[in-house]
Amino acid sequence: MFKRKSFILLTLFTLLLSMVMPYKASAAEGVTLYTPLTGLSLTPGETANYEVEIINESNQVKNLELAVSDLPKKWSYTMTADGYGVDHLSVKPNSTKSFQLDIEVPLKVEKGAYNFDVTATSETGAVTTLPMTVNITEQGVFKTELTSDQTNMEGDSESTFTYDVELLNRTASEQRYSLKADAPSGWQVNFKANGKDVTSVTVGSNQSSNITVEVVPSKQASKGTYEIPVTAQAGQANAKLTLESVITGTYGLELTTPDGRLSSDIQAGDTDVITLEVKNTGTSKLENVELSAANTPSEWDVTFEPGTISEIPAGQSVKVDATVKASDKAIAGDYVVEMKASTPEATANSQFRMSVKTSMVWGFAGLAIIIAVVVGIIFLVRKYGRR
Repeated sequence: MFKRKSFILLTLFTLLLSMVMPYKASAAEGVTLYTPLTGLSLTPGETANYEVEIINESNQVKNLELAVSDLPKKWSYTMTADGYGVDHLSVKPNSTKSFQLDIEVPLKVEKGAYNFDVTATSETGAVTTLPMTVNITEQGVFKTELTSDQTNMEGDSESTFTYDVELLNRTASEQRYSLKADAPSGWQVNFKANGKDVTSVTVGSNQSSNITVEVVPSKQASKGTYEIPVTAQAGQANAKLTLESVITGTYGLELTTPDGRLSSDIQAGDTDVITLEVKNTGTSKLENVELSAANTPSEWDVTFEPGTISEIPAGQSVKVDATVKASDKAIAGDYVVEMKASTPEATANSQFRMSVKTSMVWGFAGLAIIIAVVVGIIFLVRKYGRR
């Protein structure tokens, strides 16, 4: 009797199970969820964007409740369709309808694979499930990033180097970052945000701020590559970026004399040797510096030894002898001789005042004539004065 009752109960259970199974199978009920991106790889703080299709292959309208189940802790999602947030959609028979699903990964998350399901539940309670996987490729940390598309710039020491920098706050809370730069001595660094000078900026969680870094070199900066480390600091959250400024050097020439005197005396037809000092006032070496004279008086001649200086290192000077020959016909007075030192990069000019003096021979001759005239007058007075 007992066995018979057990058999009856087992038969009834089997019948009930056979009735339930088609009902669970109604999870399909002609409804399918589809997206090609069922397995994505993301980094902490990123958002996965899916377009999910609801395919209704039945001959009935399907009113479906949409949800995401088994989503990891602190993960969040939003569903939108036609620009509106949704949690229910109605799909016509033998038709499809799409909705946008955005899964936001938190910043603080372990590396690994995470699974969840997208579900569509019909009015009858049948559930259609779409399994999804997100692979987190790196360990989530409280991280700050300081980046720039162009960290290296070139110019002379009178240039201003301008860098566009992005500060990204990948921590879980808003941060106020102080901005600092470790520049060479004599250099100046300014930070700007929204067109204003700043020393700090506030950046929201997972937000960024655009910062302009202006680097003004020292006027005495010599040719070379200079590194300027820039730091954004907010407690334990900090980031560093190294900027590079390549100084090509400045070019400058000065033409003078060792004592600074730019005048001399000379007699007509004679020569005078003037010692010049050619100085490189820039920060880069100058090569093939040529000496020449311009706008010299008529029939005057100027030569230089050496006529070309092979090189002058930055900040140093070289002495040159300039031989000035005055015209034989020069009369007494002041004459201007312009001298020039030049390279393709720089030029210097100086004007020298040359005072021509009358020759001593003519002086003695004039004196002799005067004396002769005086003696002649005395002689005539004495000779004819007695009469």
